[in-house]
Amino acid sequence: MKRKITDGVFKNKERSKKKFLDAVGKILKTKGVSALKVNDIAATAGLDKKLIYNYFGGTEQLIDQYISTQDFWSNVKQEEDSPDIRDGGQAISKELLQSQFDYVFENKELQKIILWGLTENRKSLKKLADNREKEGEVIFKNVCDPHFGDKAGRYRAITALLVSGIYYLDIYATTNNNTFCGLDLKSKEGRQKVKEAISFIIDKAYSDI
Repeated sequence: MKRKITDGVFKNKERSKKKFLDAVGKILKTKGVSALKVNDIAATAGLDKKLIYNYFGGTEQLIDQYISTQDFWSNVKQEEDSPDIRDGGQAISKELLQSQFDYVFENKELQKIILWGLTENRKSLKKLADNREKEGEVIFKNVCDPHFGDKAGRYRAITALLVSGIYYLDIYATTNNNTFCGLDLKSKEGRQKVKEAISFIIDKAYSDI
């Protein structure tokens, strides 16, 4: 009986924590960073604000935990199973960047976090960026760098342009109704053109560098 009660308390706590995390995402998506206040978060979650301190230690810690759940590369790390890298990372590079293009477009909260990271020196945002670099470094060091040898830096630069371009185009597509270079980035056709360009650039890098 005691164990059932303990399990019930744990489940209630986890449900409440999820409600708070979801509330942070909802506010970030609809109202922006400035609205992430303890009373607003509690009201959106439909829970007592005291629970934020009980479960997370405070609003800042709650926000930091939410930020850590949104990163694309962290999710990739959890899902990827020993991809075939005999081609020097050519196929996995295309797959990851094209997937990132979709992930960032669909995750409006992550877009807010990316912009937030450009304007505020926050430890959790820096940690997110550091983790992203760490995960990318694993692929570069173990897969791409050995393939390109002394020209590995050139491929890293190409990847940097592709990743930053993905961030910009996705954020632009969800904040503006205009096309970009004549492409409708909200349409299936327009987005497919960008994915084809990503594939073309990577193939070109692998054939020419």
